[in-house]
Amino acid sequence: MPALQNKAYFNYGGQGPLPTQSLNAITSSWQTIQKLGPFTNNVWPYITKEVITTKNLIAEICSIHPKRIAFTENVTSGCVLPLLGLPFSDGDNLLLSDCEHPGIIAACKELARKKNLTIAILPVSKLCNGNDKKDETYNTVLKLIDEYLQKNTKLIVLSHLLWNTGQIMPIELISKRLKEHSSKPYLLVDAAQSFCHIPSKGACDTADIYAFTGHKWAYGPEGLGAVVLSARVLEESSPTLIGWKSLKAEEGIHINNKAPFHSDARRFEIATSCIPLLAGLRSSLAMLKNEGNETERFFKIKSLSCILWEKLNQIKNIELVLNSPPPSGIISFTINGNHSPEEVVDYLGKENLWIRVLEDPKWLRACVHITTDSNEIDNLVIGLKNFISTK
Repeated sequence: MPALQNKAYFNYGGQGPLPTQSLNAITSSWQTIQKLGPFTNNVWPYITKEVITTKNLIAEICSIHPKRIAFTENVTSGCVLPLLGLPFSDGDNLLLSDCEHPGIIAACKELARKKNLTIAILPVSKLCNGNDKKDETYNTVLKLIDEYLQKNTKLIVLSHLLWNTGQIMPIELISKRLKEHSSKPYLLVDAAQSFCHIPSKGACDTADIYAFTGHKWAYGPEGLGAVVLSARVLEESSPTLIGWKSLKAEEGIHINNKAPFHSDARRFEIATSCIPLLAGLRSSLAMLKNEGNETERFFKIKSLSCILWEKLNQIKNIELVLNSPPPSGIISFTINGNHSPEEVVDYLGKENLWIRVLEDPKWLRACVHITTDSNEIDNLVIGLKNFISTK
């Protein structure tokens, strides 16, 4: 991968590198579209095949029906477009975790303002146990859900894998709990950090809205994601941003069709999108499959994450967010001292070591993936030690 040739990369949670074969697949698809079209009768069978083939592949990975999948540009649109079409009533409550992405938080706040809804906060950022106490963490999350659910709670927003702490949330167990609740709240899951990182089949199937992207842990191109929708969301949520892809037929102003939208997830797709990205994502997913199945890859990620956590834990002045090796490839930490996290990132970047700053809380985050090697981990540890020694 070109992006990994000149740096030690620990920002997979922000964006993954694009393999050369995936870039070539995108270019080849673009050339095919130009040769057949770009807008002729000859090009549409190719485009239709690209869409169906990619949805079928994602459906296979997620163990769900392809009609539940809508393509998106990113996780935010995958979360927000179905969310805005849900049937809310004056005074309904939204329960958001305190570890959600700012884009989702802002969308929920604006929705609450327009619909006169209330917002409650689910405090999961305080959960600091590592992988060795995963069951204890799950039980605590379920207790918190029970504590903060209200009679008028209509929606819960909770990431599958928290982008800041690296904790995995028990989405399947939460979904079961919500189905037993009197108000039967919708469950919206931000899966930005989950797809091709942690096992996600059960969570994907049981959530009402499960939105993910191809450009992070799946090594795909930016600008392409997907959202998986439950049967009741497809039945009860109305499209809010509408285009020709949303429609069963392109009808004119004089047609009075009271049910113009697709009954499946396509009702949340909008209009013209970048078809060549589909070939790029499929190529990246094929590469991942060649590296092992979901369980094997996740085991490798956790093994590398454990190694990095143990090494960071031995460095004086580094404070790790989790108190034991993490359940995922995300490791967040702070460095004690009179300096900013931005200074740390800038210093490491000059050594071609790339981690990132999280804004809320103000932490440093390093991510490991199956393409991370032990030398990169050692070099990151050396870089952090050198930074600390200069202060």
